[in-house]
Amino acid sequence: MSTQVHATIDESTVRQISDELDEPDWLLETRLDALAALDDLPMPSVIQTPGRKWTNLEDLDYESLVDPLNAAETKDQVGPDEVDVLSWSEALAEHEELLEERFGSIVDPQENYLTALSTALFSTGTVVYVPEGVDAEDVKIRTEMNSRSLFNYTLVVAEESSSVTILERQSTGEHVEGERYYSGIVEIDAAENAQVQYGSLQNLSEETYNFTLKRGDAGTYSKINWIEGNIGSRLTKTEVSTELNGDSSESQIVGAFFGHNDQHFDLDVKVWHRGEHTTADLVTRGVIDDVARTVYEGVQDVGRDAWDTSSYQRENTLMLSDESEADASPKLIINNHDTEASHSATVGQVDAEELLYMTSRGIDEQQATDMLVEGFFVPVLEEVAVDELREDLKANVKQRLRD
Repeated sequence: MSTQVHATIDESTVRQISDELDEPDWLLETRLDALAALDDLPMPSVIQTPGRKWTNLEDLDYESLVDPLNAAETKDQVGPDEVDVLSWSEALAEHEELLEERFGSIVDPQENYLTALSTALFSTGTVVYVPEGVDAEDVKIRTEMNSRSLFNYTLVVAEESSSVTILERQSTGEHVEGERYYSGIVEIDAAENAQVQYGSLQNLSEETYNFTLKRGDAGTYSKINWIEGNIGSRLTKTEVSTELNGDSSESQIVGAFFGHNDQHFDLDVKVWHRGEHTTADLVTRGVIDDVARTVYEGVQDVGRDAWDTSSYQRENTLMLSDESEADASPKLIINNHDTEASHSATVGQVDAEELLYMTSRGIDEQQATDMLVEGFFVPVLEEVAVDELREDLKANVKQRLRD
């Protein structure tokens, strides 16, 4: 199958999307440049382990899935009065100069084929602008996908000494049939001493191919924390990453997933230590059942000038079926000796001794397994600082165990 979309996407399509959003010329040109670059751009890099390429994005039939002119969604965007939580069109009207400066400054629109496709075709999104010194909670973004494809873009700008907590959810409407494609790009720009906490729960239908890239730029003394939950989709290719460019900046990336049936999760977590005295903590836990597959890659990259770095990574996958497959590839790239760093990863099945202990005390095997799975998620759930998201993840785990 072809990865080219030119049979259904051309310059007139991009111009129509831009015109309907009443966009300025600079953004239209960015879109058209991304469209023109498609033929020369590679697909996103996928995780490979010795002898195996886990995810084959080239075989996805984008031409049959991508239909941007018929995009439809139900979106809720809410936040406190002191923070601007705006649709893309509203943000262009109120903060065009800000958008021109920050759009594409963290995620290169032409980083790869799928980011360029998203840049050319996105028709919906959210801009969260947090003014200097403002502390904000309860920013919520809910996106229900009601079309064959949906391209979504989110920009978060947190000015100096501000803080914000954002909870994002993605789901699929009940009246969409057949295979679908969802694409989401998130950029977070955290200025000096700003704190951003971004929680996301992806529960798209299992007929959906999902590509997301979330990346933050942390300034001096700033902090960017990510919480990433993946429950839905047929195939998810996702990257969550932070560039610690400012001195004394910090980031925590917490991930949780639960796959079953023939779901496939390709999870990429990265942190780049570039400033001095930076700290990162990467924690991921997940469960797979049936013939589901998951592959995880975590990268801690310490630059030459990143003195006094602390960087830690832990990933654990629990397999409930002999037919499920999982692998993990944690990596350290260290170019500065003044570094404390470690990484670990485990892949295994339910402990037979623990299961025997529970069944010998009158608990049936299925109930005992469910209890062990819920207990397995506890260490990562304890890292989720957003109460509402933690409860959502718990509820989704319980529902998946009942499915």
